[in-house]
Amino acid sequence: MSTLPRLAMSLRRFGPLLVLMATAIGYAVADGVIAPGPPVPPPVLLPQRGPADQALDRRLTFVLVRSGFTGRIESTLETRLGRAIDPERADLGRMLFFDKILGLHDDNSCAGCHAPAFGFGDSQRMAIGVQNNDVVGPNRQGPRNQRRSPLVANTIFYPALMWTPRFVALSGDPFDGSLGFKFPPPENVVTGVPTLLSAQGSLPSTELVEMAGFNGITANPGPFGPRHFQFDDGLGQTLPPPDGTGVHNFPIQAAVNARLNAVPDYLDRFGAVFNGGVPLPPGGITIDMRRLAIAEFQAGLTAANAPLDRFARGETGAMTRGQKRGALVFFGKGRCVSCHAVAGAANEMFSDFRPHRIGGPQVAPAFGVGTGNVIFDGPGENEDFGFQQTEGDPALRYTFRTAPLRNLKVSPGFFHNGAFGTLEAAIAHHLDVEASLLNYDPAANELPADLSPGPSEGILAAGIDPLLRHPTRLTEQEFRGLVEFVRDGLFDPRVLDFCVQLPDAVPSGMGLQTFEGCP
Repeated sequence: MSTLPRLAMSLRRFGPLLVLMATAIGYAVADGVIAPGPPVPPPVLLPQRGPADQALDRRLTFVLVRSGFTGRIESTLETRLGRAIDPERADLGRMLFFDKILGLHDDNSCAGCHAPAFGFGDSQRMAIGVQNNDVVGPNRQGPRNQRRSPLVANTIFYPALMWTPRFVALSGDPFDGSLGFKFPPPENVVTGVPTLLSAQGSLPSTELVEMAGFNGITANPGPFGPRHFQFDDGLGQTLPPPDGTGVHNFPIQAAVNARLNAVPDYLDRFGAVFNGGVPLPPGGITIDMRRLAIAEFQAGLTAANAPLDRFARGETGAMTRGQKRGALVFFGKGRCVSCHAVAGAANEMFSDFRPHRIGGPQVAPAFGVGTGNVIFDGPGENEDFGFQQTEGDPALRYTFRTAPLRNLKVSPGFFHNGAFGTLEAAIAHHLDVEASLLNYDPAANELPADLSPGPSEGILAAGIDPLLRHPTRLTEQEFRGLVEFVRDGLFDPRVLDFCVQLPDAVPSGMGLQTFEGCP
C-alpha cells in the first residue's frame, strides 16, 4: 500500500492531529474532513511552496505537537461549559459590565478599567478606578491604584486570576467547581457557581479603590486607617459599616443587590434570564445571578484564533516567516514556553499561571488625593511585594503570576505595573533581567509623569527566578522574530471589534462613561 492511502486510513482513525501533520509536510488530504465548531474556521489547505518554507513549516509543526499546542482551545468552550453561551444572559451581563450601578461611588463601571478599545483591558499603564474624570482611554485621569487591569478576553480559560494568582480553581480546572474556588478572606472558598470566572464576577464592587469609593470611610473605616480619610469625598453612596469579618465586602455586596433590586428594568431582565421570563419581585436579584450574568458576557469574549492557532490547524500560510521563526525561538532557544506554557492546565493561554520573580522594575505613584489611593509596600512606600501581600509568605515577595500573552498588541503597557512601554522592552527584560532592572530608564519607556521608579535592591536580594537568572543571547533576527510572533502571531483581530459591545444606554439610567477609541 502506498504512503498516501495509508495516511488516509490513519486519518479516519486519528483525526485532527494527522490533518495538521499531513498538510504541514505538503500532502493533500484525500480522505477525512475536520469541521471544528464555530467561530473557529476550518483549516485552509494551501498549495505547496518552496523547500525552505516547507522545512520551516515542518519544524514548527513538530514543535507545536511536541508542546501540546493544538490551536483548537476556543472550539472547546461549549463542551467545557456543557452548553452554548446564553445570548440573553450574556446581554444582561453586558449591561451590568457597563453600568456604574455596581459601584457605590457612582463613577466607575467594570468597563472603566477594562476598556473595549483595548481588548477589554486597561487603557492605562497603571489602573485608575474611583474619582476618575469619566473618561475611559488615554485621557483618563484620577488617582492610581496599584497594578494594571488585565485583558478580559479568554479569561474563561484561566485557572488562576489576577496579577498575583490569588483567585484559583481548587480543582485546577476553571470549569470545575466541584472543590470550589479559592479567594482571600473574607470570601475564602466560593461554591455554588460553575466557573472561576463566575465566582470572581462580583468582587470588583467590593474594592474601594476600584468601584466602591471612600464616602463614609471616616465613620466606618474597617481595616483602613486615618491616612485614607482624605479620600472621603462625600460622593456616591455611603459605605456601609463593616460586618463581623472586620471588612466592608459583604455589606457592600448587599448594598449593590439593593441598588439593582430598586430598578424595574433590571427586575424584568433578571426575571427573563433566571425566572422563566417572569419579572422578579424586589429583592429577587441575588449575588449569584450577578456573578453568572457577568461571567456569561465575559465568557463570550473569546479571542483565540490567532495566526498560530490557524497554523496549528493546518493553515500554514496564516503566519509570516518572521512569526514562524519567532515561534521557534519562543518554544526553543528562548525557553519562553517554560513559564508561558500552553499544555494541560495552561489551556493554550501562554501562562503556567504560577508566581515567579522576574525582576520587573518597581514603579509607584505618590499616595494622596488625585495621585494614588493605595499605600505601597516597603520603607519608601514605593514597592509592590506581590503575592506576599495575600499569602503572608516572605518567600513570595516580588512574585507575580506569569502573564498570558494573547492579544498584547492592544496593550499600552507591560508587566503588572506598566513599567515597560513597549513589547520590545518587555521581552528584552527577560533576556537579561539584572541588566534591565539596574538600567531601567523611565523616560525611554515613556513612564507617565505621575509614576516614579522604586528601588531594585530588594528584588535582587530575594533572587531572580532560576529560569531567568542567566542572560539569553539572541541574534537581532531572532529577537525581531520573537517580537513579531508575540505581537502578531498571538493576536486575534476580533479584539479590534470589541467596541460593538458598547451599549447605547444601561438599565439604571446612569450615564455611560466616554469611551475613547470607540465610535
